[in-house]
Amino acid sequence: MSRYYQPEIETASREEIVRIQNEKIVRQVRHVYDNVAYYRNLMDKKGVKPEDIKSIDDIKKLPFLSKDDLREAYPYGLLGTDLKNCVRIQSTSGTTGKRVVAFYTQHDIDLWEECCARAIVAAGGSNEDVCQVCYGYGLFTGGPGLNGGSHKVGCLTLPMSSGNTERQIQFMMDLGSTILCCTPSYAAYIGESLAERGYKPEDNKLKAGIFGAEPWTEEMRRSIEKSLGIKAYDIYGLTETSGPGVAFECEEQRGMHINEDHFYAEIIDPETGEVLPEGSKGELVFTSLDKEAFPLLRYRTRDICILSREKCSCGRTHVRMSKPLGRSDDMLIIRGVNVFPSQIETVLLNEGYTPNYQIIVDRVNNSDTLDINVELSPEQFSDKVGDNQRREIQLGEAMRTMLGIKPVIHLVPPKTVVRSEGKAVRVIDKRKLHD
Repeated sequence: MSRYYQPEIETASREEIVRIQNEKIVRQVRHVYDNVAYYRNLMDKKGVKPEDIKSIDDIKKLPFLSKDDLREAYPYGLLGTDLKNCVRIQSTSGTTGKRVVAFYTQHDIDLWEECCARAIVAAGGSNEDVCQVCYGYGLFTGGPGLNGGSHKVGCLTLPMSSGNTERQIQFMMDLGSTILCCTPSYAAYIGESLAERGYKPEDNKLKAGIFGAEPWTEEMRRSIEKSLGIKAYDIYGLTETSGPGVAFECEEQRGMHINEDHFYAEIIDPETGEVLPEGSKGELVFTSLDKEAFPLLRYRTRDICILSREKCSCGRTHVRMSKPLGRSDDMLIIRGVNVFPSQIETVLLNEGYTPNYQIIVDRVNNSDTLDINVELSPEQFSDKVGDNQRREIQLGEAMRTMLGIKPVIHLVPPKTVVRSEGKAVRVIDKRKLHD
């Protein structure tokens, strides 16, 4: 059985990878300049023309794109082709409720699914496997990406989506699932649920899990591996660059191989934007080398990580990225959902509350919890328990509409949210996400 989905590219020489990148970046910059007015304006402001980009080394001449640009250009401002050529969108929430909408041609989807297929084969998958996909389907990229990758590999695909654990377990046991794809916290929950029903790890047929969309520790990996009797692999992606499959772990599990024939990675100093040498810790920047519909150049992910070209025993030659070591912005990932404090602030102000609040994130039984303490103004304060409970429920619903997940709201008396040097400490993250 092959360890690679596309061996000729996954094990290509450094010279061959650079040749592909040189060819693609020249073509992609021309494509973006000619078709995306928003980015053309950024290039013109910087005094850069497509003919200035002769190889991948010239990429540092190009301007960055950020989440703010995506918000400003929403919905069609970064589209790189006629809408009639697009066959799908995927979406994620943005900082103030304006969503990030990514467009795909059929060619874009084929390339994305190939990247996910590489991840599945790296985890030991083949056409003899039963792949159970419990990532959310719909606008979220997790379900559609791994579903397509599973089809490419030829696995029997169970498009379960998330939730309904009773049904997940029934199908897993009855159909003999061998590969599980979901968030790590849901994998941990499935493991606990199986144990509660009296199943031992050896009772299921699972051999591997492909887990991503939220931060998880090595300790959590070991716990999941033990409870399900599997080897657990990490996968990384962003809606903005396509979705899961931008990078994935091999059996060595020492960083995720970036699909360098499709995505060019840089590490920059988040303060200055200067490109840092290999092995430095900094902010990850991605360029999509061959996306047609939503071709982002030098997109700042805000994820902090390290790149390594150290030789890998799996035989893959593509650069590896560490697990994200944090964020250079204030985004939180809670149960696989991007949550920005600014979104919470927007809801509070819209609902007539003060912008004094505190977010408390924790992880209980391997599942993230989200509590928000909201300080009432003296005029709003009431010592009637019923009044506050009703308002907490209403505010919780408004937050769910904005965030996509429902927090537990606690309305607290005036002046009780702790200030430090006059400024509230907005986020308390009690999860231990790094060893």
